[in-house]
Amino acid sequence: MLSRLVELPVYARWPFQPVRGAGCYLWDAEGRQMLDLYAGHAVALIGHAHPAVVAAVNRQASELMFYSNALPLAIRDTLVAQLASLAPSGLDRAFFVNSGAEANEQAVALARRATGRRHVVSIDGGFHGRTLATLSLSGIDAYRERARLAGGEPLIALTRHCPFDDAGVLEQLVDEDVAAVIVEPVQGLAGARDLSAEFLHRAREVCDATGAVLIFDEVQTGCGRTGAFTAGQLYGVVPDAITLAKGIASGLPLGALLVGTRLAEGIGLGDLGTTFGGAPVPCAAAAATLSVLAGERLAANAQSMGTTLRERLSSIPGVSRVTGRGLLLGVVLDRAAKPVQRALFERGVLVGSAHDAHTLRLLPPLVLEADHLSSFFEAIEEILG
Repeated sequence: MLSRLVELPVYARWPFQPVRGAGCYLWDAEGRQMLDLYAGHAVALIGHAHPAVVAAVNRQASELMFYSNALPLAIRDTLVAQLASLAPSGLDRAFFVNSGAEANEQAVALARRATGRRHVVSIDGGFHGRTLATLSLSGIDAYRERARLAGGEPLIALTRHCPFDDAGVLEQLVDEDVAAVIVEPVQGLAGARDLSAEFLHRAREVCDATGAVLIFDEVQTGCGRTGAFTAGQLYGVVPDAITLAKGIASGLPLGALLVGTRLAEGIGLGDLGTTFGGAPVPCAAAAATLSVLAGERLAANAQSMGTTLRERLSSIPGVSRVTGRGLLLGVVLDRAAKPVQRALFERGVLVGSAHDAHTLRLLPPLVLEADHLSSFFEAIEEILG
């Protein structure tokens, strides 16, 4: 019997305990510095402890720490207006939750409600969260199996899986029984695998032809990371619903579902609900984050720095190819990625891994500059050399 409460051991953690962060760097209590090219799963969108976000959180917390959706909030209205100015035209209704998984569940629920259909099509390699429903939607077998073991067979049975980037099979799968097609335009966990523009445009056409709802899971790709506010805008495809989370509030728990008239039609009091979604402090953090994102043109910086990383990494022996868009990149190696990830950590650089065993994932803050990368390039060239 345990003598005290401890965390469940469900995460493999690096032996580095940060006590402070600023921009693209972290420090531990002994003063060891770490270049963070992972941003805590893409969450430190505009860098750690951005002064504008810190000030907004402090101000809001001192004025009103919390009230639920039972009352209107000015800061929530401000955030809605900001999202409306940044998101694709036509997606003018928002619902705030606590996470990306929640946003994806609500998107699927609204699609089923709007169409009266049951089935959902997802893409092999896609990942949409760790709740029972979103695990069932996963395009990764290991995660889908967890839903099965948890009693999720009925949900799994209602999900159809399309091979990666295969528009021909997608056309066969999407019929009048399908409520929605859910897509990560760039698959994060799979290793920053970017779907082709042709596939995404065809997905839009197939959904239009059959009456299915097109959902873009932009939890990781959204908020400027791929070079535009949403990856859909980068590709020129407008879905029926977009889900956002991760970096939207710079580390405070917030997710957003954006929909248009079709999915919003008929929604009434009590049809959706959340206790903490849209709370004032996360909304203040998100409003400040989006202001910085727009004011400092960080989406454009993501595109520029992504090009810099791609070109330099592609020239390094041992790097087979670089995938992804903007600052959501997969570095595919000619060897196992985990030892390289460990060696980078020992040299003071944090990077992510992926479901693909040969891929490193780079998800740095969008304030990344060329000067930050000299130590990373030096380290990875030495490790792979």
